[in-house]
Formats: sequence, C-alpha cells, structure tokens
Amino acid sequence: MNILLHPTYFPSISQFAAIAQAETVTFEMEDNFQKQTNRNRMYIYSPNGIQLLNIPVKHSAENSHQKTKDIKIETAFDWQKQHFKSLEAAYRSSPFFEYFEDNIMPIFEKKHTFLMDLNLETIEIVSKCLGLKLSYGKTEEYFREVDFSDFRSLANGKKDTYQFEPYTQVFEEKHGYINNLSILDLLFNEGRYALDYLKKQQL
Repeated sequence: MNILLHPTYFPSISQFAAIAQAETVTFEMEDNFQKQTNRNRMYIYSPNGIQLLNIPVKHSAENSHQKTKDIKIETAFDWQKQHFKSLEAAYRSSPFFEYFEDNIMPIFEKKHTFLMDLNLETIEIVSKCLGLKLSYGKTEEYFREVDFSDFRSLANGKKDTYQFEPYTQVFEEKHGYINNLSILDLLFNEGRYALDYLKKQQL
C-alpha cells in the first residue's frame, strides 16, 4: 500500500495504522492550513476523559490561505510545559510512560519555528519508539486526487470514523474505552506491542 497523508501533531492511531501498514509513505507538504484539524492538535485520555491539546499558531492577517508548511508556532504561550503536564497527569501511571518519557521529551524542550517541522519530528520519534522503520517522501505540488491510497482526510478528526480493537487504557474503569486517540495513548499503554496492534487494524 502506497499512502499519502498530512503530518499532524503526535498523529491519531488511524494515521499510524496507515503508516505501519504502508509500503511507501508520502507526506503532503503543499496543502493550505485548515483550522480545527489535527494539524496542530492531539487528543489524549485524561483523568476527566478525552482532552484536546492544541498548539497555538500564528495566523497571517493579510494571507488567509497560508500553506501548512509556512505556519509558525506562536511562542507567546508556554504551551509545551502545559502539554507535558497534561501528558504526565494522563499517563504517569501507564505501563510504558517512564520507558518512553526521555524519547518524547525533546518535543517539549526544543523551540521549533514551524509547525510542520515539529509534526514531522513527532512522527519520527514515535516511529523509533515503536521500532518502526520509517522512510518517507514529500510532495512538491498539490494534487486534489492521487492514484494511490489517499489518507489526507484523517487529519480532520470529524472525517476520521475508524473504529479499532479496544486495548487497556489507564482510566477506562471511569470513562470506558475511548477510540482512536493520539498514538501516544497506544504507545504508553501497550509499549512495543503497539506496532503489532497497528499492523492488525482494519483500514
């Protein structure tokens, strides 16, 4: 399977299932940025249920059609500290949080200028944690339709309706199983078994 998808912030399980099952991966670099999508957000399982973590970005007043690759992160807010504290509250008691903590920490310490660079780094870091060999291409122009598997719609959570096999989650006794969260939820709960899980899911 040859796939095309948007690099998003610690992507959803559906996006990583597509990556894990793909023969070749190409990332869309030439699209226009869309608000309210997972390009700059992820969903985790907090003690209170599902929680949205959003990266603040700078919007251009004179240019409403900015390409995602040109979107800069807003540095006026200490979003990194807040996101990591939220991850700790959600996953400190999970089986594999401490095992992978040092791997993901650079994302919350390094000051990225561009959202796209940060997103690609989150994907590379998680791939290493999963033991997944990832090499990818990048688009050089935008095509509305492509002749291989187009998973770009997965960047929009509302269009991502995949249902996956349940696995054990930290707070499921309080709130039940929550489907298709950020890949970090699967990684911290399942560890190295996460890759086998991703390869088995129906897409």
